[in-house]
Amino acid sequence: MKESKIHESSPFITKYELIDKLPNPFIFSDGTKVETVEDWKRRREEIFEAAVTLQYGTMPPEPEIFEVEPYYFGGPGWPNCYRITSGTRANPVIFTMTVFKADTKEKVPAVIDGDHCFGYVYDKEYIRTFLDRGIHLVMFNRTELAPDIAQYNQRDMLPETYESKAAQKIYHEVITKNCGGQLKRAYPDCTFGAVGAWAWGYLRCVDALEKLGFADMNLIAFTGHSRGGKAAALAGVLDERAAIVNPNATCQGAYGSYRINIEVKEGDGSIETSEPLSNIFHHFPTWLGPEMKEYIGREKELPFDSHYLKALVAPRILFVSESADDILANPVGSYQTTEAAAEVFKFLGCEENLLWYFRKGKHSHSIEDVEQLVNIIKHVQTGQPLNDKFFQLPFQGLERAYDWK
Repeated sequence: MKESKIHESSPFITKYELIDKLPNPFIFSDGTKVETVEDWKRRREEIFEAAVTLQYGTMPPEPEIFEVEPYYFGGPGWPNCYRITSGTRANPVIFTMTVFKADTKEKVPAVIDGDHCFGYVYDKEYIRTFLDRGIHLVMFNRTELAPDIAQYNQRDMLPETYESKAAQKIYHEVITKNCGGQLKRAYPDCTFGAVGAWAWGYLRCVDALEKLGFADMNLIAFTGHSRGGKAAALAGVLDERAAIVNPNATCQGAYGSYRINIEVKEGDGSIETSEPLSNIFHHFPTWLGPEMKEYIGREKELPFDSHYLKALVAPRILFVSESADDILANPVGSYQTTEAAAEVFKFLGCEENLLWYFRKGKHSHSIEDVEQLVNIIKHVQTGQPLNDKFFQLPFQGLERAYDWK
Protein backbone atom coordinates (compact mmCIF):
# COMPACT_ATOMS: atom_id res chain seq x y z
CA MET A 1 0.00 0.00 0.00
CA LYS A 2 1.40 3.39 -0.97
CA GLU A 3 1.58 6.12 1.64
CA SER A 4 -2.04 7.15 1.81
CA LYS A 5 -4.54 9.19 3.75
CA ILE A 6 -7.77 7.96 5.27
CA HIS A 7 -9.39 11.18 4.01
CA GLU A 8 -8.26 14.71 3.16
CA SER A 9 -7.87 15.96 6.73
CA SER A 10 -6.53 12.73 8.19
CA PRO A 11 -2.96 11.73 9.00
CA PHE A 12 -0.87 9.57 6.68
CA ILE A 13 -0.89 5.80 6.80
CA THR A 14 2.85 5.28 6.94
CA LYS A 15 2.92 1.48 7.22
CA TYR A 16 0.70 -1.28 5.90
CA GLU A 17 1.64 -4.81 6.89
CA LEU A 18 -0.04 -7.89 5.43
CA ILE A 19 1.36 -10.75 7.50
CA ASP A 20 -0.27 -13.32 5.25
CA LYS A 21 -3.10 -13.59 2.74
CA LEU A 22 -6.56 -14.02 4.22
CA PRO A 23 -7.53 -17.72 4.33
CA ASN A 24 -10.04 -19.11 1.85
CA PRO A 25 -13.46 -19.86 3.39
CA PHE A 26 -14.41 -21.98 0.37
CA ILE A 27 -11.86 -24.72 1.16
CA PHE A 28 -12.81 -27.51 3.58
CA SER A 29 -10.28 -28.53 6.19
CA ASP A 30 -9.56 -31.67 4.11
CA GLY A 31 -8.62 -29.52 1.11
CA THR A 32 -11.76 -30.06 -0.97
CA LYS A 33 -13.71 -27.10 -2.39
CA VAL A 34 -17.13 -25.71 -1.57
CA GLU A 35 -19.21 -26.06 -4.73
CA THR A 36 -22.84 -25.74 -3.61
CA VAL A 37 -24.96 -24.05 -0.97
CA GLU A 38 -25.29 -27.44 0.75
CA ASP A 39 -21.49 -27.63 0.83
CA TRP A 40 -21.42 -24.19 2.42
CA LYS A 41 -23.71 -25.32 5.25
CA ARG A 42 -21.17 -28.01 6.15
CA ARG A 43 -18.23 -25.66 5.69
CA ARG A 44 -20.02 -23.14 7.92
CA GLU A 45 -19.82 -25.63 10.79
CA GLU A 46 -16.04 -25.84 10.36
CA ILE A 47 -15.75 -22.06 10.22
CA PHE A 48 -17.87 -21.77 13.37
CA GLU A 49 -15.40 -23.95 15.27
CA ALA A 50 -12.56 -21.64 14.29
CA ALA A 51 -14.11 -18.17 14.30
CA VAL A 52 -16.33 -18.76 17.35
CA THR A 53 -15.17 -21.68 19.51
CA LEU A 54 -11.44 -21.02 19.13
CA GLN A 55 -11.75 -17.24 19.27
CA TYR A 56 -14.30 -16.89 22.09
CA GLY A 57 -14.35 -20.28 23.84
CA THR A 58 -17.13 -22.81 24.25
CA MET A 59 -20.56 -21.31 24.81
CA PRO A 60 -23.22 -22.36 27.33
CA PRO A 61 -26.03 -24.72 26.28
CA GLU A 62 -29.67 -23.61 26.13
CA PRO A 63 -30.65 -22.25 29.56
CA GLU A 64 -32.53 -24.54 31.93
CA ILE A 65 -34.79 -21.71 33.08
CA PHE A 66 -36.09 -18.48 31.69
CA GLU A 67 -38.34 -15.86 33.24
CA VAL A 68 -38.99 -12.22 32.46
CA GLU A 69 -40.93 -9.97 34.83
CA PRO A 70 -41.65 -6.23 34.72
CA TYR A 71 -40.71 -4.05 37.67
CA TYR A 72 -40.99 -0.50 36.33
CA PHE A 73 -43.04 1.09 33.54
CA GLY A 74 -42.08 4.61 32.52
CA GLY A 75 -44.25 4.65 29.40
CA PRO A 76 -43.34 5.49 25.78
CA GLY A 77 -40.00 7.27 25.48
CA TRP A 78 -39.04 6.46 29.05
CA PRO A 79 -37.29 3.46 30.65
CA ASN A 80 -39.41 0.34 31.04
CA CYS A 81 -37.51 -2.18 33.15
CA TYR A 82 -37.71 -5.97 33.21
CA ARG A 83 -35.87 -8.53 35.30
CA ILE A 84 -34.55 -11.51 33.32
CA THR A 85 -33.79 -14.73 35.20
CA SER A 86 -32.10 -17.48 33.22
CA GLY A 87 -29.15 -19.88 33.29
CA THR A 88 -29.29 -22.94 35.53
CA ARG A 89 -31.56 -23.79 38.44
CA ALA A 90 -28.53 -24.20 40.69
CA ASN A 91 -27.02 -20.86 39.65
CA PRO A 92 -29.63 -18.55 38.10
CA VAL A 93 -28.33 -15.57 36.16
CA ILE A 94 -30.27 -12.36 36.84
CA PHE A 95 -29.94 -9.06 34.98
CA THR A 96 -32.04 -6.06 33.94
CA MET A 97 -33.35 -5.35 30.47
CA THR A 98 -34.41 -1.73 29.89
CA VAL A 99 -36.73 -0.91 27.02
CA PHE A 100 -37.25 2.57 25.60
CA LYS A 101 -40.52 1.99 23.76
CA ALA A 102 -41.63 3.84 20.67
CA ASP A 103 -45.01 5.53 21.06
CA THR A 104 -47.08 2.99 19.15
CA LYS A 105 -49.32 0.02 19.83
CA GLU A 106 -48.11 -1.76 16.71
CA LYS A 107 -45.33 -4.34 16.71
CA VAL A 108 -42.29 -2.45 15.47
CA PRO A 109 -38.57 -3.19 14.99
CA ALA A 110 -36.32 -3.36 18.04
CA VAL A 111 -32.59 -2.68 18.38
CA ILE A 112 -30.78 -4.52 21.18
CA ASP A 113 -27.66 -2.85 22.61
CA GLY A 114 -25.67 -4.38 25.49
CA ASP A 115 -23.77 -1.18 26.30
CA HIS A 116 -25.98 0.13 29.09
CA CYS A 117 -22.72 0.47 31.05
CA PHE A 118 -21.43 3.12 28.60
CA GLY A 119 -22.20 6.81 29.09
CA TYR A 120 -23.25 7.54 25.50
CA VAL A 121 -26.42 5.48 25.85
CA TYR A 122 -27.82 8.00 28.35
CA ASP A 123 -27.76 10.70 25.67
CA LYS A 124 -31.33 11.73 24.82
CA GLU A 125 -30.46 12.24 21.16
CA TYR A 126 -29.10 8.68 20.96
CA ILE A 127 -32.37 7.29 22.32
CA ARG A 128 -34.66 9.60 20.34
CA THR A 129 -32.95 8.71 17.05
CA PHE A 130 -34.57 5.29 17.37
CA LEU A 131 -37.84 6.23 19.04
CA ASP A 132 -38.68 9.09 16.67
CA ARG A 133 -38.53 6.62 13.79
CA GLY A 134 -40.81 4.09 15.46
CA ILE A 135 -38.09 1.70 16.67
CA HIS A 136 -37.84 0.27 20.19
CA LEU A 137 -34.42 0.52 21.87
CA VAL A 138 -33.66 -2.44 24.14
CA MET A 139 -30.67 -2.14 26.45
CA PHE A 140 -28.92 -4.29 29.01
CA ASN A 141 -25.75 -3.90 31.01
CA ARG A 142 -23.45 -6.67 29.74
CA THR A 143 -21.17 -6.24 32.77
CA GLU A 144 -23.88 -7.80 34.95
CA LEU A 145 -23.06 -11.07 33.19
CA ALA A 146 -19.27 -10.78 33.29
CA PRO A 147 -17.09 -7.92 34.60
CA ASP A 148 -15.30 -5.55 32.26
CA ILE A 149 -12.25 -4.45 34.21
CA ALA A 150 -8.84 -3.79 32.69
CA GLN A 151 -5.51 -3.54 34.46
CA TYR A 152 -5.43 0.21 33.94
CA ASN A 153 -8.91 0.58 35.51
CA GLN A 154 -7.52 -0.48 38.88
CA ARG A 155 -4.72 1.94 39.61
CA ASP A 156 -6.68 3.67 42.36
CA MET A 157 -7.81 0.45 44.03
CA LEU A 158 -4.45 -1.34 44.12
CA PRO A 159 -1.86 -0.91 46.89
CA GLU A 160 1.67 0.38 46.24
CA THR A 161 2.31 1.22 42.59
CA TYR A 162 0.54 -0.07 39.52
CA GLU A 163 3.72 -1.72 38.29
CA SER A 164 4.53 -3.41 41.59
CA LYS A 165 4.50 -7.19 41.92
CA ALA A 166 1.94 -6.90 44.71
CA ALA A 167 -0.43 -4.99 42.45
CA GLN A 168 0.04 -7.45 39.63
CA LYS A 169 -0.65 -10.37 41.97
CA ILE A 170 -3.88 -8.79 43.20
CA TYR A 171 -4.96 -8.14 39.64
CA HIS A 172 -4.47 -11.72 38.50
CA GLU A 173 -5.95 -13.31 41.61
CA VAL A 174 -8.94 -11.04 42.08
CA ILE A 175 -9.85 -10.31 38.49
CA THR A 176 -8.74 -13.28 36.43
CA LYS A 177 -9.60 -16.05 38.91
CA ASN A 178 -12.42 -14.76 41.07
CA CYS A 179 -14.38 -12.40 38.85
CA GLY A 180 -15.75 -14.59 36.10
CA GLY A 181 -19.19 -13.20 36.74
CA GLN A 182 -22.66 -14.69 37.02
CA LEU A 183 -22.61 -16.65 33.79
CA LYS A 184 -19.27 -18.31 34.58
CA ARG A 185 -20.64 -19.42 37.95
CA ALA A 186 -23.62 -20.96 36.17
CA TYR A 187 -21.48 -22.70 33.52
CA PRO A 188 -18.02 -23.23 35.05
CA ASP A 189 -17.07 -25.98 32.58
CA CYS A 190 -17.51 -23.75 29.51
CA THR A 191 -14.44 -21.85 28.34
CA PHE A 192 -16.15 -18.66 27.08
CA GLY A 193 -14.57 -15.38 28.06
CA ALA A 194 -16.26 -12.10 28.86
CA VAL A 195 -17.20 -11.41 25.22
CA GLY A 196 -19.02 -14.75 25.10
CA ALA A 197 -20.88 -13.94 28.32
CA TRP A 198 -21.91 -10.53 26.99
CA ALA A 199 -23.13 -12.07 23.72
CA TRP A 200 -25.29 -14.51 25.72
CA GLY A 201 -27.18 -11.50 27.09
CA TYR A 202 -28.35 -10.52 23.60
CA LEU A 203 -29.90 -13.95 23.13
CA ARG A 204 -31.80 -13.75 26.39
CA CYS A 205 -33.14 -10.30 25.47
CA VAL A 206 -34.53 -11.80 22.26
CA ASP A 207 -36.16 -14.53 24.36
CA ALA A 208 -37.73 -11.79 26.49
CA LEU A 209 -39.04 -9.87 23.47
CA GLU A 210 -40.65 -13.03 22.15
CA LYS A 211 -42.46 -13.49 25.45
CA LEU A 212 -43.50 -9.86 25.86
CA GLY A 213 -44.93 -9.59 22.36
CA PHE A 214 -44.55 -5.88 21.55
CA ALA A 215 -41.69 -6.11 19.01
CA ASP A 216 -41.64 -7.14 15.35
CA MET A 217 -39.61 -10.34 15.72
CA ASN A 218 -38.78 -10.28 12.01
CA LEU A 219 -36.83 -7.04 12.46
CA ILE A 220 -34.53 -7.45 15.43
CA ALA A 221 -31.14 -5.74 15.19
CA PHE A 222 -28.04 -6.19 17.36
CA THR A 223 -25.61 -3.33 17.89
CA GLY A 224 -22.84 -2.36 20.28
CA HIS A 225 -19.65 -0.33 20.33
CA SER A 226 -16.00 -1.36 20.67
CA ARG A 227 -15.88 -4.23 23.19
CA GLY A 228 -19.68 -4.13 23.08
CA GLY A 229 -19.35 -4.40 19.30
CA LYS A 230 -17.38 -7.59 19.77
CA ALA A 231 -20.28 -8.95 21.80
CA ALA A 232 -22.82 -7.86 19.18
CA ALA A 233 -20.75 -9.51 16.44
CA LEU A 234 -20.63 -12.81 18.29
CA ALA A 235 -24.30 -12.63 19.28
CA GLY A 236 -25.20 -12.03 15.64
CA VAL A 237 -23.58 -15.33 14.73
CA LEU A 238 -25.08 -17.26 17.64
CA ASP A 239 -28.67 -16.07 17.15
CA GLU A 240 -30.22 -16.10 13.68
CA ARG A 241 -33.27 -14.29 15.06
CA ALA A 242 -31.22 -11.11 14.56
CA ALA A 243 -32.21 -9.91 11.09
CA ILE A 244 -29.59 -7.14 11.18
CA VAL A 245 -26.17 -7.36 12.86
CA ASN A 246 -24.35 -4.03 13.37
CA PRO A 247 -21.13 -4.17 15.40
CA ASN A 248 -19.59 -0.68 15.60
CA ALA A 249 -15.80 -0.11 15.70
CA THR A 250 -15.01 -3.50 17.23
CA CYS A 251 -11.18 -3.27 17.08
CA GLN A 252 -9.19 -6.48 17.44
CA GLY A 253 -10.98 -9.66 18.44
CA ALA A 254 -13.90 -9.24 16.03
CA TYR A 255 -14.01 -7.15 12.83
CA GLY A 256 -10.48 -5.79 12.50
CA SER A 257 -7.92 -8.27 11.17
CA TYR A 258 -5.31 -10.50 12.77
CA ARG A 259 -3.19 -10.55 9.60
CA ILE A 260 -3.31 -6.86 8.66
CA ASN A 261 -1.66 -4.09 10.66
CA ILE A 262 -1.40 -0.36 9.97
CA GLU A 263 0.69 2.47 11.38
CA VAL A 264 -0.25 6.14 11.15
CA LYS A 265 1.69 9.33 11.76
CA GLU A 266 -0.51 11.86 13.52
CA GLY A 267 -0.32 15.61 12.98
CA ASP A 268 1.75 16.07 16.14
CA GLY A 269 4.31 13.54 14.91
CA SER A 270 3.16 10.73 17.19
CA ILE A 271 2.71 7.22 15.84
CA GLU A 272 -0.52 5.27 16.31
CA THR A 273 -0.95 1.61 15.41
CA SER A 274 -3.84 -0.75 14.98
CA GLU A 275 -4.56 -2.97 17.97
CA PRO A 276 -2.60 -6.26 18.05
CA LEU A 277 -3.81 -9.48 19.64
CA SER A 278 -1.18 -9.09 22.35
CA ASN A 279 -2.84 -5.86 23.51
CA ILE A 280 -6.05 -7.70 24.38
CA PHE A 281 -4.33 -10.28 26.54
CA HIS A 282 -2.17 -7.64 28.20
CA HIS A 283 -5.06 -5.44 29.29
CA PHE A 284 -8.10 -7.74 29.05
CA PRO A 285 -7.00 -11.35 29.59
CA THR A 286 -10.55 -12.56 30.25
CA TRP A 287 -12.16 -11.31 27.03
CA LEU A 288 -11.44 -14.08 24.51
CA GLY A 289 -11.19 -17.86 24.61
CA PRO A 290 -8.10 -19.23 26.40
CA GLU A 291 -6.61 -20.81 23.27
CA MET A 292 -6.26 -17.49 21.46
CA LYS A 293 -3.36 -16.47 23.67
CA GLU A 294 -1.26 -19.18 22.00
CA TYR A 295 -1.47 -17.28 18.70
CA ILE A 296 0.20 -14.08 19.87
CA GLY A 297 3.05 -13.58 17.38
CA ARG A 298 1.69 -16.50 15.32
CA GLU A 299 -1.36 -14.76 13.86
CA LYS A 300 -0.79 -16.09 10.35
CA GLU A 301 -1.25 -19.62 11.72
CA LEU A 302 -4.81 -18.87 12.83
CA PRO A 303 -7.27 -21.03 10.86
CA PHE A 304 -9.51 -17.98 10.34
CA ASP A 305 -9.58 -14.21 10.19
CA SER A 306 -12.32 -11.65 10.71
CA HIS A 307 -13.97 -12.29 7.34
CA TYR A 308 -14.98 -15.74 8.63
CA LEU A 309 -16.89 -14.20 11.53
CA LYS A 310 -18.57 -11.72 9.19
CA ALA A 311 -19.46 -14.45 6.69
CA LEU A 312 -21.27 -16.43 9.38
CA VAL A 313 -23.98 -13.73 9.43
CA ALA A 314 -24.93 -14.42 5.80
CA PRO A 315 -27.54 -14.50 4.35
CA ARG A 316 -28.89 -12.06 6.95
CA ILE A 317 -27.99 -8.35 6.90
CA LEU A 318 -24.55 -7.36 8.14
CA PHE A 319 -23.78 -3.67 8.61
CA VAL A 320 -20.16 -2.85 9.47
CA SER A 321 -19.80 0.72 10.76
CA GLU A 322 -16.38 2.25 11.37
CA SER A 323 -14.57 5.56 11.73
CA ALA A 324 -11.88 6.12 9.14
CA ASP A 325 -9.78 7.92 11.77
CA ASP A 326 -10.08 5.17 14.39
CA ILE A 327 -6.62 3.69 13.88
CA LEU A 328 -6.77 1.37 16.90
CA ALA A 329 -9.86 -0.28 15.35
CA ASN A 330 -7.87 -0.93 12.15
CA PRO A 331 -10.23 0.54 9.51
CA VAL A 332 -8.04 -0.82 6.71
CA GLY A 333 -8.11 -4.35 8.13
CA SER A 334 -11.84 -4.07 8.69
CA TYR A 335 -12.41 -3.04 5.09
CA GLN A 336 -10.20 -5.80 3.71
CA THR A 337 -11.96 -8.50 5.72
CA THR A 338 -15.38 -7.05 4.82
CA GLU A 339 -14.44 -7.22 1.16
CA ALA A 340 -13.40 -10.85 1.66
CA ALA A 341 -16.64 -11.68 3.48
CA ALA A 342 -18.54 -10.19 0.53
CA GLU A 343 -17.39 -13.17 -1.55
CA VAL A 344 -19.52 -15.42 0.68
CA PHE A 345 -22.53 -13.09 0.44
CA LYS A 346 -22.15 -13.15 -3.36
CA PHE A 347 -21.91 -16.94 -3.39
CA LEU A 348 -25.14 -17.19 -1.39
CA GLY A 349 -26.93 -14.71 -3.66
CA CYS A 350 -27.37 -12.02 -0.97
CA GLU A 351 -24.65 -9.52 -1.85
CA GLU A 352 -27.05 -6.64 -1.13
CA ASN A 353 -27.21 -7.73 2.53
CA LEU A 354 -23.61 -6.70 3.28
CA LEU A 355 -23.37 -2.97 3.97
CA TRP A 356 -20.51 -0.86 5.29
CA TYR A 357 -19.58 2.76 5.74
CA PHE A 358 -16.82 4.95 7.16
CA ARG A 359 -17.29 8.31 8.84
CA LYS A 360 -14.80 10.89 10.07
CA GLY A 361 -14.05 11.17 13.77
CA LYS A 362 -12.61 9.13 16.56
CA HIS A 363 -13.56 5.99 18.47
CA SER A 364 -17.21 6.42 19.43
CA HIS A 365 -20.76 5.26 18.76
CA SER A 366 -22.00 8.45 17.17
CA ILE A 367 -25.46 9.66 16.24
CA GLU A 368 -24.36 9.38 12.61
CA ASP A 369 -23.69 5.66 13.17
CA VAL A 370 -27.14 5.23 14.68
CA GLU A 371 -28.79 7.12 11.81
CA GLN A 372 -27.20 4.74 9.32
CA LEU A 373 -28.56 1.73 11.21
CA VAL A 374 -32.00 3.35 11.33
CA ASN A 375 -31.80 3.97 7.58
CA ILE A 376 -31.22 0.25 7.01
CA ILE A 377 -34.08 -0.75 9.31
CA LYS A 378 -36.51 1.60 7.52
CA HIS A 379 -35.21 0.36 4.16
CA VAL A 380 -36.15 -3.20 5.12
CA GLN A 381 -39.39 -2.22 6.83
CA THR A 382 -40.83 0.31 4.36
CA GLY A 383 -38.59 0.31 1.29
CA GLN A 384 -37.07 3.69 2.14
CA PRO A 385 -34.01 4.19 -0.09
CA LEU A 386 -30.55 3.80 1.42
CA ASN A 387 -28.70 7.11 1.68
CA ASP A 388 -25.45 7.91 -0.10
CA LYS A 389 -23.12 7.44 2.89
CA PHE A 390 -22.63 3.73 2.32
CA PHE A 391 -19.77 2.25 0.29
CA GLN A 392 -17.55 5.36 0.30
CA LEU A 393 -13.97 4.14 0.56
CA PRO A 394 -11.85 6.70 2.45
CA PHE A 395 -8.39 5.41 1.51
CA GLN A 396 -6.55 4.48 -1.68
CA GLY A 397 -3.80 2.21 -2.92
CA LEU A 398 -5.12 -1.04 -1.46
CA GLU A 399 -4.41 -4.38 -3.04
CA ARG A 400 -6.76 -7.17 -2.10
CA ALA A 401 -5.59 -9.16 0.89
CA TYR A 402 -6.81 -12.41 -0.70
CA ASP A 403 -6.49 -14.11 -4.09
CA TRP A 404 -9.52 -16.42 -4.15
CA LYS A 405 -13.19 -16.07 -5.10
